[in-house]
Amino acid sequence: MFAPALRRRASVLLAALAAVGLAAGCSRAQESTPAAPASTSPATELRLGYFPNITHAPALIGVAQNYFAEELGSGTKLTTQTFNAGPDEVNALLGGSLDVAFIGSSPAINAFAKSNGEAVRLVAGSTSAGAQLVTSPDITTPDQLKGKIIATPQAGNTQDVALKKWLKENNLEIGEGPDKVTVQNIDNPRTLDLFKQGQVAGGWLPEPWSSRLVDAGAKVLVDEKSLWPDGKFPTTVVIVRTQFLQEHPQSVEALLRGELKAVDFATANTDQAKTITNDSIKQITNSSLSQPVLDRAFSELSFDSDPLASTFPQLSKDSVTAGATPKETNLQGFVDVTALNAVRQAAGQTPVDAADLDKQG
Repeated sequence: MFAPALRRRASVLLAALAAVGLAAGCSRAQESTPAAPASTSPATELRLGYFPNITHAPALIGVAQNYFAEELGSGTKLTTQTFNAGPDEVNALLGGSLDVAFIGSSPAINAFAKSNGEAVRLVAGSTSAGAQLVTSPDITTPDQLKGKIIATPQAGNTQDVALKKWLKENNLEIGEGPDKVTVQNIDNPRTLDLFKQGQVAGGWLPEPWSSRLVDAGAKVLVDEKSLWPDGKFPTTVVIVRTQFLQEHPQSVEALLRGELKAVDFATANTDQAKTITNDSIKQITNSSLSQPVLDRAFSELSFDSDPLASTFPQLSKDSVTAGATPKETNLQGFVDVTALNAVRQAAGQTPVDAADLDKQG
């Protein structure tokens, strides 16, 4: 009389065991097989960061001329935020409050290093050159910087790294005292004021601030172009949160199409580009540039979406020399120019190469 009940319980038990086994099998399969990529779609919002600097002219033009917004389309809201220096922008990216950033090369490397190569990808270039060490005219040699205060925008930013590396190469110790060079991190507008007051001897600054100090009486002690082959080095690049790039590659391509339009405009219509950039800077900072400063700043740099990837191993070494990072960053995986090359090829431009970084390590 118990046999049917026992059989029913046995069947239930076997079914349960089979279900458990199937679940375990699925779990092991998921562990051993990479998960399929999630379906991608255009972003509902793209949060973009950049600086009110001439070195970020493609970003300023792209926003002002609606190139970014038009390429993103009505389904994607473009939200913008401006910064004074790269480290603050890195914090915004790593904190998840930015998706894409026009940023200096050194902070870009630092963002990659701080996240163990996971959080960001370099997807494009923007601006080359446009940074100088400008000082009071009585300083004509590196040794004359001893006992002086030299400004940079922020600790660990691109110009800060460049200055500290150059000081060490010239056997100049950083610190306070008559035989050392004091490096102070000061917001660019404040540096200009302090230079006029004689409280700082100069600064290693991006455009337009180096030109603004020159307009105020400074002289160029070091043009950073002189330190690089062919005078080319990446002053401003474009980085994206890795998750955003994976989930919304269409939106990244759209933004880069907008950047190409801005770069082409800046190259082909220099006078208009100057005006638009200057108007944008005034809108953000409540201060516009004089025509001589504007002309000089534009003449010191060039615009291109090529990120100059081959320079980044040296830039990584420079960050260590300057003390911005504790060790050289392995840059494998840092550069992803897939979207950029799709956009460049569609525009009839030559693809860029990141092979040097892929071989690093």
